[in-house]
Amino acid sequence: MTSERRALWTAVLALTTLTGWQARAQRVPSDRPPMIDKAGWTQLWNGKNLDGWKHVGPGRFVIEDGMLKSEGGMGLLWYTRRKFGNCVIRVVYKTTKKTDNSGVFIRIPEPATEPWMPVNKGYEVQIDDSDDDYHVTGVLYSLTKAAARPGKTGEWNTMDIAIEGPRTIVLLNGVEVTDYTEGQPVPPKKKSYEPDRGPRPNAGFIGLQNHSDKDTVYFGEVAERGLGQ
Repeated sequence: MTSERRALWTAVLALTTLTGWQARAQRVPSDRPPMIDKAGWTQLWNGKNLDGWKHVGPGRFVIEDGMLKSEGGMGLLWYTRRKFGNCVIRVVYKTTKKTDNSGVFIRIPEPATEPWMPVNKGYEVQIDDSDDDYHVTGVLYSLTKAAARPGKTGEWNTMDIAIEGPRTIVLLNGVEVTDYTEGQPVPPKKKSYEPDRGPRPNAGFIGLQNHSDKDTVYFGEVAERGLGQ
C-alpha cells in the first residue's frame, strides 16, 4: 500500500469510526435510521422538508416519519446549493427487498434539468443488492467491479463516498467496495441505459435516485465532511 493510499484510507476510516453509528443502531428501533454524530459534518438534508433540493423526472421523494422515501421513477432528487469535491459524502439508507434499486449520484457537472444527464455525465454509486458485481451496491454503475458485497437488505446501511480529485473510494458499512481513479480501464458500454464512458469532473453536484414504482428505498441521513477535517 502506497503512503498516498494509506493516508486517504486513514482519513476515510477515521470518519467512519468517529460516528459510531453501528453501535447506536442497536439502541434505536429498526425502522428508524441511526443518527450520525454532528461534529464536523454538514447535514445536507434537514429531515423536515426539501429545502435545498430539487426533483427532476418522473416519480418523487416523499418525507415519511422523518425519512426520505423514493416513489416511482426514474427521477433524481439533487442538491442545488453547491458542488462537492475533496470530501466524504455519507448516506444512511435502507432497502425493503433485495431487488430494490436506487443510487447516489456524484460528480454531476451542471444543474440537472432531467434525470439522464447525471447518468451520462456523472457517476452513480449503485444501490441494488441483487445484481452482478458490476451493478451491485457500492460500485460506480457498470464501470467498476465490486471488491465486496457488504450490503444488508432490510437494514440500515452507511455508504461513505470519498471524492479526492479524480479518485473515488466507496465504503459500505466500513468495507471497501470501490476504489477508482479517472483514466483506469472500464468495461465497454453494453446497454442503452448504462452511462456513457468518459471523464467526470473533480467536483460536481450530488443526487439521490428514485428508480421505479417497484423500488422503495428510505434515506435517513445525507451529510458531507471535508477530507481534511
